[in-house]
Amino acid sequence: MEIKQKSSVQVPRELPAMFRPPVNRAMRTLDRSFFRKTIPLATAKVFQKSEIARVRKELGASKDLLVIPRLSGVQDFKEADGSVLKSLLLREDLMHNDKSTWSPKVTELVEKGTVAVAPYELTLDYDFWSYADIMNAILPEQENQEVPQGFTQVGHVVHLNLREHWLPFKHFIAEVLKDKNPTVRTVINKTEDVGSTSQFRTFPFELLAGDNDLNVVQHEQDCEFHFDYSRVYWNSRLETEHRRLVEKFQPGQMVCDVMAGVGPFAVPAGKKRIFVWANDLNPHGYEVMMDAVQRNKVKDFVTPFNSDGRDFIRNSATQLLESDPVAVEIHPKVRRDRKRKADGSQDPQPPAKVYNRPSVVDHYVMNLPATAIEFLDAFQGLYTGKEAHFAPQTSQQLPMVHVYCFSGHSENEVDDHANICERISERIGYKITPEDRVDGSGNAAIELNIHNVRLVSPKKQMFCASFRLPPDVAFRKV
Repeated sequence: MEIKQKSSVQVPRELPAMFRPPVNRAMRTLDRSFFRKTIPLATAKVFQKSEIARVRKELGASKDLLVIPRLSGVQDFKEADGSVLKSLLLREDLMHNDKSTWSPKVTELVEKGTVAVAPYELTLDYDFWSYADIMNAILPEQENQEVPQGFTQVGHVVHLNLREHWLPFKHFIAEVLKDKNPTVRTVINKTEDVGSTSQFRTFPFELLAGDNDLNVVQHEQDCEFHFDYSRVYWNSRLETEHRRLVEKFQPGQMVCDVMAGVGPFAVPAGKKRIFVWANDLNPHGYEVMMDAVQRNKVKDFVTPFNSDGRDFIRNSATQLLESDPVAVEIHPKVRRDRKRKADGSQDPQPPAKVYNRPSVVDHYVMNLPATAIEFLDAFQGLYTGKEAHFAPQTSQQLPMVHVYCFSGHSENEVDDHANICERISERIGYKITPEDRVDGSGNAAIELNIHNVRLVSPKKQMFCASFRLPPDVAFRKV
């Protein structure tokens, strides 16, 4: 199966015992040839090719067909004279030499001469069984209740994060995963937490199977990214979140992506004709983002930067106000099928759509959940002395800030939200509470929204807290 960005092994319904693979819990090196099994069955030989569809339908209705996941019920049957008939595999409890096991429908078709019931030896091998089937035949029985199922795929690389009790079997797991996923060429296992040895959120890993090649091509939101997975941060499990936030931005708006990585927010936003200044501290991430901007043809809308996040927040506001105006014209594609009028002329093409880059920021994105909240103090006094650019003097509102963070996974979600609000309040020097929602009992002008992104671990939840920058913060004299 092809598994793209967010990946997990699908666990099929359990196979009947006779169709499960041979078991070898003492295996220490993957032996694919061991997984071969011949199963005696009965089959219905269909004498006329034109009758196959009808017979299959009738035997299906009478529940006489063998139904096993991934197994075709139609098989070739070689006669003694060398001729080949099509046959339909019958349920495992139907015996070719015991008519008492036949249903009335099977008996009817045999008596009419439409089919003949014959013995059939079905051979299954390693290629037939799923990842879960094979692992259940290899792992010790005490481990079988929790065969490792989840993994992340980035391009051709599968990234595992194995718990300690799975480590003795890591090479089995890697080899079988690679075998069962045709788009996978490399399997690695994370050996330390993300960011534990690098400020760029990369992680140490070990190669478990396949090519030692982490130069990947990744697709997301109709965009293509080329990067060395060992040198930048990428999390395929966040595709839904990337899409959710980008959909909040409107064409022509101005977004500053403070910790942009390789551009999973910025590049798709640029495709929507949203202006983005995208910053990342990692020099390689910056290079990848430059490549992605060119590769995805969004250079008119997306501008990469390579600087510290706190400096970028403050500098972006000033630079935008002081920069010359930028206008981007998007010309509609020329229609070759325009109809000609009686005088031979054609209707004019629609005019170009002009997007003028705003001089102030509409959205700040801060996707560094471990520490992003600590950067919020940079918003204090962001627009001091620039009050004339904003409401009520103009229709321009102050920016929305979207800050990602981790919090404990509490039984009561309200506790997590309160904790996040306290941490934000401390950094911006302004009290924000969970009630500062549009429909809450607090300050609705804050437009607070705390979105649960994903559960990282049993005691760790990732959130995105969005709020409108308060005037008391933006215009504060510091």
